[in-house]
Amino acid sequence: MINVLYFAKTREIIGKMSDSVSLELLDSATAESVRTHLLTKSKAHERALGTENLLVAVNQTMVPMSTEIVQGDEVAFFPPVTGG
Repeated sequence: MINVLYFAKTREIIGKMSDSVSLELLDSATAESVRTHLLTKSKAHERALGTENLLVAVNQTMVPMSTEIVQGDEVAFFPPVTGG
């Protein structure tokens, strides 16, 4: 199992009461394949995770979408953050 977290606008769009969900690990999974799998869950997932500038962190470290995911990993998706 992996734990998937949604933050900021991503969480708002999906409308989750909880900010996380557990998923069975896909064979040869990457952050991108997890994202692609989640896109099929609902129209809200498609809107939230379908953006090209989505960021991902694995085990609280920013990584590229090509990063391999293994059992027990925490995968977090969120939009780019800007400050002022």
